[in-house]
Amino acid sequence: MTDVDDFFHRLDPDMCVVTATAGGERAGCLVGFSSQCSLRPPRFAVWLSKANRTYRVARAAHCLAVHLLTPDQRDLAVLFGGETGDEVDKFARVDWREGPGGAAVLTGAAAWLVGDILHRTDGGDHVGFVLDPLRWGQGPGGPLLRLSGALPIAPGHPVD
Repeated sequence: MTDVDDFFHRLDPDMCVVTATAGGERAGCLVGFSSQCSLRPPRFAVWLSKANRTYRVARAAHCLAVHLLTPDQRDLAVLFGGETGDEVDKFARVDWREGPGGAAVLTGAAAWLVGDILHRTDGGDHVGFVLDPLRWGQGPGGPLLRLSGALPIAPGHPVD
């Protein structure tokens, strides 16, 4: 482990599920790299692994949907983080609806945001998508699922 790993291992970010729709395909994955990135105008950024099917669909998408989860919604985290869309239709196992721009919105999420993709930024093994919020909504309240609560989920896709 390098010294910088000591820093990164102290982080415990909120987890979210990001969904992408393009060319008749839907994809979604569990994401730990996301954040509000501007106040005025409001912007949100999510980082998708280049090894992930969701990234491949998101490259052609016009918007993405970001879904916050509570610890009680760990089953969604397991599905979207522990399965790969290369082998499983994740959307056949959840309630979802079409949102703005054709985005796939998970109806049971604690909160959701659909945003137009303004910029894509290569960050190494992940690409950042900066979103301009179009529409959002709330679901069940409570604390959010954090990385520490998602660590036991075996990834559906290898990191590289």
